[in-house]
Amino acid sequence: MNNIGQILVQAQAAHSADDLSLVINNLQQLILADTHDTANSEQLLELALSIFELGDFQQRWDIAKVLVNLGNVTINPLIDILEDEDAEDELRWFAARILGELQHPEAIMPLVELLKTSDDEEIKAIASSAIAQMGTIAIPVIVELLAQENTRLLAVRSLAYIRHTQTIAPLLSVVQDTQASIRAAAIEALSSFHDQRVPPILLNALNDLSATVRRTAIQGLSFRSDLSSELNLVAQIQPKLYDFNIEVCCAAANALARMGGDDAAQHLYKALISAHTPITLQLEIIRALVWLESLISLEYLQQAFNQVTTETLWQEIVTVLGRIQKPELKTPATAILLEILNSPHPATKIHSMKSAIALSLGQLGNAEATESLTMLSTDTDELVRVHAIAALTKLAYL
Repeated sequence: MNNIGQILVQAQAAHSADDLSLVINNLQQLILADTHDTANSEQLLELALSIFELGDFQQRWDIAKVLVNLGNVTINPLIDILEDEDAEDELRWFAARILGELQHPEAIMPLVELLKTSDDEEIKAIASSAIAQMGTIAIPVIVELLAQENTRLLAVRSLAYIRHTQTIAPLLSVVQDTQASIRAAAIEALSSFHDQRVPPILLNALNDLSATVRRTAIQGLSFRSDLSSELNLVAQIQPKLYDFNIEVCCAAANALARMGGDDAAQHLYKALISAHTPITLQLEIIRALVWLESLISLEYLQQAFNQVTTETLWQEIVTVLGRIQKPELKTPATAILLEILNSPHPATKIHSMKSAIALSLGQLGNAEATESLTMLSTDTDELVRVHAIAALTKLAYL
């Protein structure tokens, strides 16, 4: 008896003894060694399916890899499991997952039927993902699912997974759907394509009744800074800084940072210092101004520091100034921090603020901060002294 036969005998013996872990180990040896042939496939499949049906989650996870490696001989048995309404939900979930990996056209329709009939959201999600893994051959089938309300959202998500230009037209067909979740999913999927049909859809969605849709549209436009001038995106997005939904506002702040430019910085600054702006949004705007990485955005942060009255905002401004990465902006950022430190501003009386300034000066690494840091190293507060000494140490090694 050759080595292959011996492993098969061992696997069968282990199966008879209900040692499922040993059976899996034996089957994996055969698969990894690629020594199985057509003559052994039937025995391997029988053993693998037995583990698949009887095992726990981990054993099913492990044997799934064996079933994938066995290839097309597993298609029909797995389809049978999908179509068996009495089968465990977990078993059907695994069957759908494996069929997705096998990417065989015969599995598309059974997966579609599972989408239509199952009430389990996890099973429907894995079936949708499995269909998407089929690639472009699955698009016509998925498009049919768009016509049915109970499968439309999963169909949109499946098209999003495929990410092929052939999906643009069907996705465009549902951007005005009555369900906000479908509109949002379609817009998110379309945002990944640089296609001339997409930007008008995103611009229109900025005024959607759904906050989720508006936020998704803003996020999509934020990645099209190449169209900023042509579509006047800064002016289009700026009003969303004052949206009723805080998540939409924060998305707008981040989008303006991606657009860049003095106009974007000015709009962010005005929203930052407004008395009506929630602190959550103010914090997001402070970060956005730093991401702009321009001299004007730093100047706006300095002006804002002198206008806002919340310690949390002071702390954030000082902290983000220390994160400047552009070499040409590190000196201006250092100058702003030193000016704050040496001013009569009430923030300079707070130990945590002095500590944060010392930390940021150390991160910027500008020697001009040495004198001020030396003074901070003798401060009455221990944490201020520690951060000042650490910053001086950094400067010494630059």
